[in-house]
Amino acid sequence: MSTTNSVVTPVVKRRKKSFFYSGRQDSPFKRILIHLTLWIACFLSIFPVLRIFAVSLRPGDRLLSTDLSLIPPDATLQSYHIILFEKPFLSWIWNSLAITIASAVIGVILAATAAYAFSRWKFPGRSVGLIFLLTTQMIPASMLMIPIYILAIKLGLVGTYRGLVIAYCVTSVPFSIWILKGYYDTIPFDLEESARIDGANQLQSFWYILLPLSTPALAITFLFNFTTAWNDYLLARVMLGNQEEMLTWPLGLQRLQGQFQTQWGQFSAASILVMIPVVALFLYSSKWLISGLTLGSVKG
Repeated sequence: MSTTNSVVTPVVKRRKKSFFYSGRQDSPFKRILIHLTLWIACFLSIFPVLRIFAVSLRPGDRLLSTDLSLIPPDATLQSYHIILFEKPFLSWIWNSLAITIASAVIGVILAATAAYAFSRWKFPGRSVGLIFLLTTQMIPASMLMIPIYILAIKLGLVGTYRGLVIAYCVTSVPFSIWILKGYYDTIPFDLEESARIDGANQLQSFWYILLPLSTPALAITFLFNFTTAWNDYLLARVMLGNQEEMLTWPLGLQRLQGQFQTQWGQFSAASILVMIPVVALFLYSSKWLISGLTLGSVKG
């Protein structure tokens, strides 16, 4: 009996192995299973967006419906027309883009130079500084509202774009420094020494050698700063207040929600439109995302 079991067990293992592997490659069944899982995950991720798109095509403010079709039978673009031509939506988008791009660019510049110092130079307090930067990320964002607002009042930055940009940079730079510092550590220092031998100074070796090699990390840092500022509501609400001409798109969309009635069609149409800049940015920079995430964020 034991001999029979010892013979059957290797046969079963070989069958299981051939079921998932074919030579050195995955078997057709395993590839189908992987692709099916990915398709299901993609559908579950995009389904809420499709439902919002369906609501944006419904006439009036009809939110609930028994019709699950993507395009309703009475579909209309009225909500998109109202948002684009009868509401100051383009002004909201312009304000958000100006604030977001300024915050992302300034944040990348500050983080790139600070991370270079932490990566290449040994100085007193270096380890303590890195730990301090990391611990700042453990503080909930809501707890930072009061000190940031008090400092903005003392500096006269409340109700200005400058104050909001500075606030975004303060909250995003610490994590950006860790990303870039980890990526800089993967770049051999010998490349900079070779540039020094050829006559380059510290700034030139940083600009012409290190930064071009750090493009993936710079891209992921820019995206992190961009999405953080683009999607923020609470900090913008505190810093800008109720100034109509300075509203960003999260504050503008909040105006579509009333105490007794919400304009769901316009709200959904605006939600679809604000996705376009972020999706376009992600598609353009997707070639840098994988290497930036896998190299820069796991070293250090």
